[in-house]
Amino acid sequence: MRPVSHVSGIHFLQIPGPTNVPERVLRAIDRATIDHRGPEFQRLSLEIACLLHPVFGARGPIVIYPSSGSGAWEAALVNTLSPGDRVLMAETGQFATLWSRIATRLGLDLDMIPGDWRHGADPDAIGERLAADTAHAIKAVAIVHNETSTAVTSRVAEVRAAIDRAGHPALLMVDTISSLGSIEYRHDDWGVDVTVAGSQKGLMLPPGLAFNAISEKALAASRTARLPRSYWAWDDMLESTRTGWFPYTPATNMLYGLREALHMLDEEGLANVYARHARHGEATRRAVQGWGLELVALDPREYSNSLTAISVPEGFDADALRATILERFNMSLGTGLGKLKGRVFRIGHLGSFNDLMLAGTLCGVQMGLDIAGIPHGDGVTPALAQLTNPAPALALSR
Repeated sequence: MRPVSHVSGIHFLQIPGPTNVPERVLRAIDRATIDHRGPEFQRLSLEIACLLHPVFGARGPIVIYPSSGSGAWEAALVNTLSPGDRVLMAETGQFATLWSRIATRLGLDLDMIPGDWRHGADPDAIGERLAADTAHAIKAVAIVHNETSTAVTSRVAEVRAAIDRAGHPALLMVDTISSLGSIEYRHDDWGVDVTVAGSQKGLMLPPGLAFNAISEKALAASRTARLPRSYWAWDDMLESTRTGWFPYTPATNMLYGLREALHMLDEEGLANVYARHARHGEATRRAVQGWGLELVALDPREYSNSLTAISVPEGFDADALRATILERFNMSLGTGLGKLKGRVFRIGHLGSFNDLMLAGTLCGVQMGLDIAGIPHGDGVTPALAQLTNPAPALALSR
């Protein structure tokens, strides 16, 4: 028998980002590049600006960088802070940790609230730190809305309320890289000063675009901030983007894709998008319960609807399970990151995703558990029961 060199069927990309890019977005990207100083590009840029604001829940300016989300992290910090400024962060997982490293490398004074990677940012702990900071040395609070390494969603509105109760003037910065376009988010209503986002998850694009949504308070802080900045400078970007241009060469083809993705979100309606992700999150958690495995997230208020992180039993290797599933069923699952390496696998269920795709994903995991010899019950049946229940009535207004 000849060795198999071709795998038939589609690859199931069920990592929590980059996510599956829908055909409409791929076809939009697959266009000839245009003059980024011409009128067609200007119309493209201004249309995107209008479509972006509802997704962020923001009325103020949104800057788009050709970069990964890490660039947007750095931009948030360098545009608002000065050397030696203190930043309060919460250790909620690998990505909160990585953001804190950027802050340290920039010469900021990091105040990290320790965490167990199973809970989100603690509003009470943040409020206590701020109440004790009577000199207002803390200039910013930076948290991750949806921690991609743990599938824990922090309660941003409660963090904002804690800051307000403390009467503290610190800026609030929020990473929404794995929540924007998947989990309800309200930049303005929640009093966020800088929202960080990326293109490769709920926005259904390849990696390559990053975003900062900016409040008036953050803009005011940028006028006196003294951290060095050039590529990331908001003033250059804002001066150009107000009229539909960029201060340097933009990622034109990615912007074609972004416009198409935003049209898709608008056509479905954001309320329906959030409801769909909530159904898929609940169905996946029911599967985990049926399998007899354990979620990383401990607080039901903080369960993520865009991905699920699952611990394997003691004595088993999560990465070996992932390798088995990839080899046998051509499906990629997310690895455990940082201190969760080898102990956790992650199922992404965000972006361009439907019930049948989730059913196939959960069947693949259950078959993989069988092959790997990991003790488990039936998780597929309770998940399918959730998916076959009538979906909530669609929201007709957007």
